[in-house]
Amino acid sequence: MTTKRVTMQKIKDILRLKYDANLSLRQIALSLSLSLGAVSKYLKRAETAGLGWPLSGDMSDDALRVLLQPGRKAAVGLCVLAEPDFVVMQQELKRKGMTRQLLWEEYAQVHPEAHYSYSRFTVLFRRWRARQQLSMRQHHRVGEKLFVDYCGPTIAVVNPDTGDLREAQVFVAVLGASSYTYAEATWSQSLPDWIGSHMRAFTFYGGVPAVVVPDNLKSAVSKACRYEPDLNPTYQQLAEYYGVAVIPARPYKPKDKAKAEVGVQLVERWIMMRLRKQTFFTLAALNQAIRFLLDELNRRAFKKRPGSRREQFERLDQPALKPLPDSPYEYREIKKARVHLDYHVEYDGHYYSVPYPLVKQEVMIHAGQTTLVILHNSKQVALHPRAHTRGSHSTDPNHMAKAHRKHQEWSPQRFLSWAEKIGPYTRNVVQHQLASRRHPEHGYRTCLGLLSLAKKYSQPRLEAACQRAQHIGAMNYKSIASILSKSLDKVPLQDTSAKTQTSLPLEHDNVRGADYYH
Repeated sequence: MTTKRVTMQKIKDILRLKYDANLSLRQIALSLSLSLGAVSKYLKRAETAGLGWPLSGDMSDDALRVLLQPGRKAAVGLCVLAEPDFVVMQQELKRKGMTRQLLWEEYAQVHPEAHYSYSRFTVLFRRWRARQQLSMRQHHRVGEKLFVDYCGPTIAVVNPDTGDLREAQVFVAVLGASSYTYAEATWSQSLPDWIGSHMRAFTFYGGVPAVVVPDNLKSAVSKACRYEPDLNPTYQQLAEYYGVAVIPARPYKPKDKAKAEVGVQLVERWIMMRLRKQTFFTLAALNQAIRFLLDELNRRAFKKRPGSRREQFERLDQPALKPLPDSPYEYREIKKARVHLDYHVEYDGHYYSVPYPLVKQEVMIHAGQTTLVILHNSKQVALHPRAHTRGSHSTDPNHMAKAHRKHQEWSPQRFLSWAEKIGPYTRNVVQHQLASRRHPEHGYRTCLGLLSLAKKYSQPRLEAACQRAQHIGAMNYKSIASILSKSLDKVPLQDTSAKTQTSLPLEHDNVRGADYYH
């Protein structure tokens, strides 16, 4: 088992949260699921290297790795020890003959390079068991945490034209110190709606907190884990843009998000239940009604403490919030892609070019409403206007010119030579694919697909399928693949001259003729 290393993204987050968000070492460690020692060591290395935040534009991941991760041995000491699952172990100890020594040995076997010693294991187990009967009351600092979640129930919106019902989700955000609450309705809990709700919540509060605490829904966390959850890349980019840290609540730990649970309950009882008998025909009308009742909720006096949520917000949280950026965040969907042989990557059915030396390399796509940015090793390598035509290509000629100088492994001549060895009909299909595209490289993907068909069905069958495809005028990959899958290449072709012998007579009682129209 190899020792887990701290990623470049997390190292950048350490610098951002320290120098931009001004968080403490403990807050940074909690936000990034790292040990205090790891955070401290990387900050010391950054200080020695003269690094701050933001990093210079020409600082690549490789250059940063040389400065802050000089060797594998240096990273081994930063390994985060695996936490034992004491809940499961407590149940196992109820078995007759089970001992803590055996449980520790099994735990150490699963985590050979990242486990606690037996003595430390027993101390932690005793502390954990002592805490099971205690309930800690959380105290929130002003402007520190914003808890976000969705209500369980939904609100129906009626289509005025068809009468169909569509259920709207209700997003809730609550500030920790003042309990000042925000709520709105969206069509879904998908990533665009999730990001948009955060942006509108920040605008509602007039500032941003230090930390956002979401639940473990997929729009927030791409991989839920109690100790080290992975944030959705777009959500991570939103956090970086607004300068906040995201600390997801631990799975099955409702006390981590008690404020959100209470806020959701209040919205369900004091807003949604009051709206249950009203009929809404648009999402805007629903949100207008929610905003009216939300203002009433925030102005209602507390029962057990002085003032209201609005008054507490103005006194506590509002002065402590960080200012909003000059312009709102532009939503971008982020996904990984691998550069194909034709030096293009696919997004939403459209193909965008990158410099040819990146063929077969992994890149990150940042797709906005109007532009699409492609990054490699955290550096921008391509910028295209966003296109929505499926199956088409956006090609930068500069990428092509570089390709011809740097990469000569594949060429139209090579594909034609390969096809000619199989047969003339296969060569005709390949030549058709290369000649029918604006750039021959755009046909490489189809030619490689034909190559795979030859391996799957044999070269003679591919030649017969290409002959049938040419005969019916369908010389494309899908038609040829369909011919092979249905074994139509084994069916003899019909003679087209036979069609003239079986044609219908021109004279018939039901045929009106040209004189009819005079």
